[in-house]
Amino acid sequence: MVGTRAALFGKETGNLEAWVYPLKIVRNFHINVLTEGRSLPGDSLARTVTVRPESATILYSGDTFAIRETLFVPVREPGAVITFEIRTIQALELEAVFERDFQLEWPAAVGGTYVNWDSVLHAFYFGEEQKRYAAFLGSPSITDYHLEYFTNYSASRESSFKLGATAKGTETKVIVFAASMQGSADAQNTYHRLLTSYSDLLKDSANYYRNYLAETVRLALPDERLQQAYDWSRVSMVQGMVNNPFLGAGLVAGYRTSGDYERPGFAWFFGRDALWTSLAFDASGDFADTRTALEFLSKYQRADGKIEHEISQAASLVDWFKNYVYAYASADATPLYIIAVNDYVTYSGDVAFAKDKWDSIWKAYRFLRSSYDAQGFPQNFGIGHGWIEGGPLLPVKQELYQVALAAEAQRALSNLARLVGKNDVTQELAQSFDRERAALNQTFWSPEKKKFAYALDKDNKRLDVDSVLAAVPMWFELLDAEKAEATINQLADYDHQADWGMRIISSKEPRYNPGGYHFGAVWPLFTGWASVGEYRYHRALPAYSNLRANALMAFDGSLGHVTEVLSGAYYQQLSTSSPHQIWSAAMVVSPILRGMLGLKPDAISHTLTFAPEVPANWTFFRVENLRVGDMTVGLSYRKTLDGIALEISGSGAGKCVLEFSPALSLRAEVQGAELNGHRVQVHPEVNSVDQHVRVRVPVSQGTNTVRIMTRNDFAVSVASEMPALGDVSRGLRITSENWNARHDRLALQVSGIAGAEYDVAVWNPGQIVSVDGAELRKSESALHVKFPASAMESYVNSKITVHFSGPRGGE
Repeated sequence: MVGTRAALFGKETGNLEAWVYPLKIVRNFHINVLTEGRSLPGDSLARTVTVRPESATILYSGDTFAIRETLFVPVREPGAVITFEIRTIQALELEAVFERDFQLEWPAAVGGTYVNWDSVLHAFYFGEEQKRYAAFLGSPSITDYHLEYFTNYSASRESSFKLGATAKGTETKVIVFAASMQGSADAQNTYHRLLTSYSDLLKDSANYYRNYLAETVRLALPDERLQQAYDWSRVSMVQGMVNNPFLGAGLVAGYRTSGDYERPGFAWFFGRDALWTSLAFDASGDFADTRTALEFLSKYQRADGKIEHEISQAASLVDWFKNYVYAYASADATPLYIIAVNDYVTYSGDVAFAKDKWDSIWKAYRFLRSSYDAQGFPQNFGIGHGWIEGGPLLPVKQELYQVALAAEAQRALSNLARLVGKNDVTQELAQSFDRERAALNQTFWSPEKKKFAYALDKDNKRLDVDSVLAAVPMWFELLDAEKAEATINQLADYDHQADWGMRIISSKEPRYNPGGYHFGAVWPLFTGWASVGEYRYHRALPAYSNLRANALMAFDGSLGHVTEVLSGAYYQQLSTSSPHQIWSAAMVVSPILRGMLGLKPDAISHTLTFAPEVPANWTFFRVENLRVGDMTVGLSYRKTLDGIALEISGSGAGKCVLEFSPALSLRAEVQGAELNGHRVQVHPEVNSVDQHVRVRVPVSQGTNTVRIMTRNDFAVSVASEMPALGDVSRGLRITSENWNARHDRLALQVSGIAGAEYDVAVWNPGQIVSVDGAELRKSESALHVKFPASAMESYVNSKITVHFSGPRGGE
């Protein structure tokens, strides 16, 4: 459980450590139940875990008792509270055991520390010789305590205390942690405040998260688990906001227990993590936290303009920026900073922020340009790593990932320059972007192998290993459409896409290792990149599989959160993974809002783009609390065999134009559109996979309805599921979709496990005449696919061809 100033990190069995940033107080905190002359370890009694945004409750039970331990960290307090609701038939007593770990986060250190007993407060007092840092751990019900000790004869690192006996019946016990960087008096004040007000603080925290969900973009989806994952991911993201007493407020990367050490996972400030997450904050309407994250990064920007890679929460207590190599280790944070500022300003309309930060943005651009080589690409070698930090995929001179970010940064800066009145550079930057985009598509593309190289070597030669890193330029629509389609065909197959997400490289690649952090593991970050990129290029089938993989992870592992990194071969997080990784949660939010729903509010131009590509069997969903400048918009979508109806609600003092552009199949016939019963123009936009029918309508106060009338729309979809923990991939892959010119035949290339059977959901199956390679089950609105058995239970490729009753109308 985390707040902005403190955290409890632990396991479902109840073993935990306590932090008040940047200070670690204790580790190996756990309980024993003393009853009937026995001491029962709590970790053997833990039965269930219930997680809420504001708290987590572990249920311990034995033959004659049940104990609910609720862990709670207030949103803004430097401390935490644990309560125990005890129900028992036999008398019992709780014993709490811990090890003092009164030290600052790595790499700082307090020096010599100690723990004493404060009989007045009924609490353990943690201190150090300069009396700057102080903490308390205690309870008003403590009846017996034991301190750690060291002698010539024996020693114990453990301290413990008992919470007083509970006779038959019910009783509540409470334990409080509190700390301060300003001495014992301040810590004591916090301790008293938490002890006397924890019930109110718990309600306040619950209200904080309830209000946060209500005030950001709300969804009502037909997929209940996807709905829950979206809501939890918004909570998970905002829980990355930390207010450090020395450094200020910013966004950290993630959380994990530190064990015997002083680094709690990624619970410090990372540049690129914050920037990728800020795109999800913007999409969900949380502009305040994006601004806070950007302010933090600009505050610690290097003098030459480079944006920081990582800052420990103890950075101000050591010479972090001079004596450690980590602060500015990456190159990608700098272009991402420019991209993120433009995204924030576009979504929020906060042009004043762009003007205020112009010098910072321009310095970042100057540094970026200083890293360019003679052929006009930013370098990684000698400048800072891009995505890949180590392993057999190195060394490289420059990554496609980095080059793509640099190109997009110029487009973003061109827009920012226009908004702040720097017209002298706007056109120049736009032209530079066009050149780099074209060069990227030429230089990194292998026409013989039909793939993008992940990088160039020191001699500017392509390293022709296809990688999910190509999804990043797809996110920003930088790749030529035909090349993107070929890339997605590769990435959508089983060797790249596991049931739980995207490997960085193919499992067939010789350098692949499923445990390789940068050469084989699955990252929800990659999976989110791929999902958004695939939606950008209208490949909704693999995009939705990737989106759903990230979303379903919120129900495994650290409940409500998405882990940092998983094995490439088995559905389990790596042993070094941070279970609560902030940008992993962001990669649930961005693929839903930016990808599947195609939402883009532009507060500058007062437009809202809504281009949904939802699963075939979704006939209804709702989006609420979309902010476009001073206007708040709600969208209610319904689909029938006759077309799509969109109810639009508007409120607020502003004005807005909606560009509604839903995806239809290439077979669909559009018969017109209406706004409140009156005909309006439609503008078809056709690509190789589907068509989007764009209707542009003003949004006014009250409710209006747009109807798009269609015939013969058709779609398929696959609702992917996760395997059992520790199992291998078994899900169906649809790697390509191809319509013939008459739109009366659809060919699907598929991959599945030999001998396995799958169902593909079908929208409007009545127009199908026959199917090759699958069985049409019209009553179930599904194609049933069965792969032939094989001696080896592995993936095999097949083809499904769907034949329709005739060409699309008018052809």
